[in-house]
Amino acid sequence: MKYNDMCFRGFYRWTVLLVLVLVFGTAQADELPTLKLSVLQYGTAHWELDHIQREGLDRQAGFALDVRLVANLPASRIAVSSGDVHGAVVDLTWTQASFAAGERFLYVPYSSQIGNVLAAPQTPIDRLDDLKGKRIGVAGGPDSKGWIILNEAARQRGIDLSQEASIQYAAPPLLNQALLRGQLDVLVTFWNFAAELTASGSAYTAVDMQVLMQELGLAPQLPILGYVFRETWAEDNAALLERFVEAIATAKDQLASEPQHWEALRPLMRFRDEAHFDALRQGFIEGIPKPLSHDSVRQLQQLLILTGVEAGSVMSDTLFYCPDC
Repeated sequence: MKYNDMCFRGFYRWTVLLVLVLVFGTAQADELPTLKLSVLQYGTAHWELDHIQREGLDRQAGFALDVRLVANLPASRIAVSSGDVHGAVVDLTWTQASFAAGERFLYVPYSSQIGNVLAAPQTPIDRLDDLKGKRIGVAGGPDSKGWIILNEAARQRGIDLSQEASIQYAAPPLLNQALLRGQLDVLVTFWNFAAELTASGSAYTAVDMQVLMQELGLAPQLPILGYVFRETWAEDNAALLERFVEAIATAKDQLASEPQHWEALRPLMRFRDEAHFDALRQGFIEGIPKPLSHDSVRQLQQLLILTGVEAGSVMSDTLFYCPDC
């Protein structure tokens, strides 16, 4: 056999082997189970999901993440309720309301950021009594968890804010503008909208929500936002769900400990300046929750009771993702 023939046949065998490896590897990758999630396009959950996809944390954990971006929260809730996606980010009270309506969703902790109570610089607020007579803007409506907690803490001091203050409900961006124009004295708003005002010095944190929670007998840093998955789907896809939890835990750890990852997230964050960017980054990190325990599940159930849910109608323990419970 000629030397050239030997080289050709050797090259042919290696080429075939390489093609088989590439085809087999591609087939293996295509066989990864897909997890479809619906999140707000400019929501904070998009930050960590984008990081998971960019760093390949989903494929490392053995699944492929498919992120469906929506413009508003109702669209995301409809997507998970209808089955168009497997999961979505919602708050605890929505999960409870769904439970009361006969829809059972498994709740996986996402964030413990419950919101902020801000005041304009010219409005001194040193204690809850100082809220009397003030113009208070509330984001999220009367069912906002921050507003419920503030109201309950005030009530225990003999203060009825609904009667002793002027309350206005509106969308967070509108409330921010109203505070800046001097039309409001105090805001009860979501943490990421509060970050814009505090970073610019246009407002300060008047009431520490975590302190109020402790005064009400609740543990601080409870995860009041979570990823939800229909219970039947979660039971049928337990391994996939566990892989997802592993990926988000890795993502949160990397975003908390390796600041360089935030550079890639800048286009998703819609910040005004570096102070605002830093406030958003720090707020996200501060909201990273611990895994649920027996005690924290009880605390979340107690929080729901504070919102007006009857004790016997609270979400069951099995609807909280708690592998160690």
